[in-house]
Amino acid sequence: MTEDLELLGQAIKRAQYRNHRAMDAALREAGVSLVQWDALRAVDRMPGATGHDLAEATFQSDQAFGTLAVRLQERGLIERSAGRGRRIEHRLTEAGREALDAGYRIVAEVLDELFAPLEESDRASLARVLGTLTSADVRV
Repeated sequence: MTEDLELLGQAIKRAQYRNHRAMDAALREAGVSLVQWDALRAVDRMPGATGHDLAEATFQSDQAFGTLAVRLQERGLIERSAGRGRRIEHRLTEAGREALDAGYRIVAEVLDELFAPLEESDRASLARVLGTLTSADVRV
């Protein structure tokens, strides 16, 4: 049984890696990497959020997100401003909005292609199972 679970874990990792590589390559057309686009998406979904909140939303450390945010700011894709206390708040610029929107169009095409081998019912089952797996209270 342990071996089966190891293979299952590897299959999940392989699917995630395939997804990441395909999206990263396709998003070059929009002038951003997947990590950058994901950050723009998080900033859009959480306007005024702190770097810590955005780091958690994008599965990064605070330091890694801070470095990324500086680069996005230097490229004119986000604005960072002082908030209450020591908070630094983040917002999209017009250029950031354009890159995000271009990315949404690209990502939709990539996801259609990546999930094409699955029937709609299989997609729903996969979403349900992964939702159950990721919502479990598991110590990491």
